[in-house]
Amino acid sequence: YYWLREREDQKVLDYLNAENAYLKSEMAPYQAGVDKIFEETKARIKQDDSSVPYEYQGYTYYTRFEEGKQYPIHCRKKISESEEQILINVNEVAEGHSFCRVSGVKVSTDSQLLTYAVDFQGRRIYTQRFKRLTDGKMLPDEITNVTGNTVWADDNKTVFYTRQDPGTLRWDKIYKHTLGTDAAKDPLVFEEKDEEFSCHVDKSRSRKFILIGSEQTLSSEYRYLQAADPDGEFVVFEERAPDHEYDIDHYGDSFYVRTNWDAKNFRIMRCSSRSDGSQNPSTAKSKWEDVVPHSDEIFNEGIDLFEKFATVEQRKNGLTEIVVVPMVDGSLALDQSHKLDFGEPTYSAGTSPTPEPETEWLRFRYTSLTTPSSVFQYNMRTKEKEILKEQPVLGSFDKSAYKTERLWATARDGVKVPISLVYHRDTRLDGTAPCLQYAYGSYGSSIDAGFSSARLNLVDRGFVYAIAHIRGGQEMGRQWYEDGKLLKKMNTFTDFIDCGQHLVAKKIADPERLYARGGSAGGLLMGAVINMAPDLYHGIVADVPFVDVVTTMLDDTIPLTTSEYDEWGNPNVKEYYDYMLSYSPYDQVKPIAYPNILVTTGLHDSQVQYWEPAKWVARIRAVKKDNNLLLLKTNMEAGHGGASGRFDRFKEVAFRHAFLLRLAGITP
Repeated sequence: YYWLREREDQKVLDYLNAENAYLKSEMAPYQAGVDKIFEETKARIKQDDSSVPYEYQGYTYYTRFEEGKQYPIHCRKKISESEEQILINVNEVAEGHSFCRVSGVKVSTDSQLLTYAVDFQGRRIYTQRFKRLTDGKMLPDEITNVTGNTVWADDNKTVFYTRQDPGTLRWDKIYKHTLGTDAAKDPLVFEEKDEEFSCHVDKSRSRKFILIGSEQTLSSEYRYLQAADPDGEFVVFEERAPDHEYDIDHYGDSFYVRTNWDAKNFRIMRCSSRSDGSQNPSTAKSKWEDVVPHSDEIFNEGIDLFEKFATVEQRKNGLTEIVVVPMVDGSLALDQSHKLDFGEPTYSAGTSPTPEPETEWLRFRYTSLTTPSSVFQYNMRTKEKEILKEQPVLGSFDKSAYKTERLWATARDGVKVPISLVYHRDTRLDGTAPCLQYAYGSYGSSIDAGFSSARLNLVDRGFVYAIAHIRGGQEMGRQWYEDGKLLKKMNTFTDFIDCGQHLVAKKIADPERLYARGGSAGGLLMGAVINMAPDLYHGIVADVPFVDVVTTMLDDTIPLTTSEYDEWGNPNVKEYYDYMLSYSPYDQVKPIAYPNILVTTGLHDSQVQYWEPAKWVARIRAVKKDNNLLLLKTNMEAGHGGASGRFDRFKEVAFRHAFLLRLAGITP
């Protein structure tokens, strides 16, 4: 099936269109159900909604939607004035295009210029545009084939931006553009020549420094430059070293460093950013001092800096904690710190962008499996808390009608794996309820328990929804990640299977109606699980699945290969080749009875190329020993994230849910 790689070949397009036609015919009797679920999902959202505004340099910024429109409108107002200024109406940008994604919306330091990047294909290759906000005119400057990662310098005419390799899409070059000059002649500022690293550009919390980060799975390196000196030379903060990961920020007179140097769960350190004017400050590790020490029980995820406080996001027992720490005489006073209380057994929380650090009011977001996404402000001095917005869910939604729990499954090696559950209070947990089990389990990405109004399509019809917090994420600390990658990757798959068996054993799930879903690396999880335990699940949904592990990781000409050797292993080394081969879903397809399967992909996917799921489906179809459904749904106009418009995304969700309800024998 290697011929399926030829994206421009009409034979390939005909093949994908034929699969789409087959899927449409198979689901035709259920199209009314898809339409009904779509309308339900659409009816729950407030179509003319807007975000909570935030203040930045004399303006309040927010995004809003208009009734019936697919895309957001980015706006601002001068503080204490009511007149709205539209920065970008993405609906107008999208006119004439079936796909549109706007990224990297940035206002210049003097608030008079705007830059943003637009992608009309879904391959995450953008064009950077510029707008003068004083009169609303677009500038002639355009920079093509960029990532959308952009930062303004303080002179209000210079931007630093990132480009990707045209083949692998690895972010490998940072350029500098001066408004009014020919973008084709932009000088190269930095090139990341190591194929295992990618680079990006950012600005420090203090807004004093432009930062270049260069990272791979197990190592990182940062450079800094005064934002007021865009023509200066970037200085290396700390040279890269194997197994040393760090990131930096700056506020006041100090750089703050989150580092795993002698600290598996990371610690936060600090060094001075002062110099005598003739030299850059010394940022050598010998100058770093602990401000938040390492802990074997607590994983330090990040720090946000304010004038008189700092907030530290930590993870303990699989849950995020936000710790408020006062600044006393320029130092963090850990002995005076306190934690925010969220009051639910499982949830998702984190700090929300607060661009002005000269405040004692912290913005944070909170959601749970029963609580819609909410934004709070919290006074770090008085501990006063105020809700600014809870995402409205229209219709008859009542959060008290749902129950949420946290369980622990015992994996086959004795490790306890947390599971987050939500279900309707009228659903009986007696072994008769259909259950959808979800997980990701890669890259150290922690999947927290958040709300989804679209999920009500299933939960209101009797489904139990379960998130398995399996190894490969970082829910339980850094070791949780390391025990689910490279030559321990199999733990990710067996954890998921053991969680599924636990749900059945505890009579939370009907053993005949247990379902699974995962996307991208979570799609790899789906593929491995159905090869290892084909009888456990009645059906699976694999979205944009990474299923041809060995072939992909052997091909360094396509995206996300060389930069991920430390995640999956380098298959040019026999030990890793053999181990990958032992679980790679495509390579492990067998002539057995598989569950019902729905696979989705996008023709322009830049992360997992469409041909992986296409050839996987073809191989399963050729050898499987069952009459179950096997459907491939290719979005011919989108990429890894699916459709770009909010209503188009709801249609994709409605189709997925209709497929699961069909399998469960439930009429929408």
